Amino acid sequence: MFSSKIQEQTILEISQGDYISATADSFLIDRQARELSRHTLKFYREFLRTFIEYCNANSLSFLQEITPDFLRRYFLAFGEKHNPGGVHGAYRTLRAFFQWLMKEEVMPPDWKNLMLKVKAPKVVLDPLEPISIEGVRALINTCQRGDFIGERDRAIFLFLLDTGARARELCNMNIKEIDLNTGAVMIRYGKGRKTRMVFIGRKTRRAMRAYLHMRHDQSPAVFVSKDGERLTYDGLRQLLERRAKRAKLSNKPKLHGFRRAFALNMLRSGVDIFVLQRLMGHSDLQVLRRYLYCRRQQFRELCRTISVSCWLYSKLRSRRAQATLSYPHPAPYRAIEPPSAHSMKCFAASDN
Repeated sequence: MFSSKIQEQTILEISQGDYISATADSFLIDRQARELSRHTLKFYREFLRTFIEYCNANSLSFLQEITPDFLRRYFLAFGEKHNPGGVHGAYRTLRAFFQWLMKEEVMPPDWKNLMLKVKAPKVVLDPLEPISIEGVRALINTCQRGDFIGERDRAIFLFLLDTGARARELCNMNIKEIDLNTGAVMIRYGKGRKTRMVFIGRKTRRAMRAYLHMRHDQSPAVFVSKDGERLTYDGLRQLLERRAKRAKLSNKPKLHGFRRAFALNMLRSGVDIFVLQRLMGHSDLQVLRRYLYCRRQQFRELCRTISVSCWLYSKLRSRRAQATLSYPHPAPYRAIEPPSAHSMKCFAASDN
């Protein structure tokens, strides 16, 4: 796949895993046998191809010739043409590749994992910007009622906002996986092929019924194009761009913005952080923290909402008002409810 040198190897050389290109092929076959998604396979394939090209340019053909210093130089060279996120992607690919070498015992017994000596490149994870409710309302207002495309786009925006589904999950969804009576939605093709259950509200169910009523094709897909073909990721991205342009939104919304809007609105509604983790299909709370990052203004409002001192003094005022019921007085100060255990967890998750 990577080099014509594979054909020149002997059976002994392949079994020892000498050639980088041949071993990379075996690694990709292993990943494919594990039924990883085609996007993950493409991710590994592209980064390994770049690494092998760098090895060939430096006259390296065998795994035994690679050193920690060579890997560091590769990451530095890679960073000259790619952003920090890309460099970290290259690092993760080689880390998985060398871990596989150790696990499969491809190399000699005295060989050690070189990536253990190479420090992971730093990458600054900027907070994911959510789409505002006003922005969603503006997008929906551009969707013409009674028109197939208008009804479809309106249903898509409401569906994304209600479920927090990833764009590719929405594209891969089939009609049989949605129960419009209960609002239950089974996502069977999530990231890492994980299955999870999400739910849509009454408004979204009505929008879905209005859209599906205008369907006359036989496609099993939930969302289709005018030709009845399954809606693709690029098609979904383009329709959002068209709607944003018609709505004259100053900040161009991203598909992932619906996902973060879902997470933040769930958090503000008091949903437990672990329930939210399951709804979003995250295996680690660390990933969820990026979605729940609070800017200074949001952080200030959250602190004011759950302020224990405000709750304490509101209780004192309420008691004083009850003690003087025989005298004319204004309506007692409405007490702020004390923070619940799950809200304090949410507050801790959004810290830093």
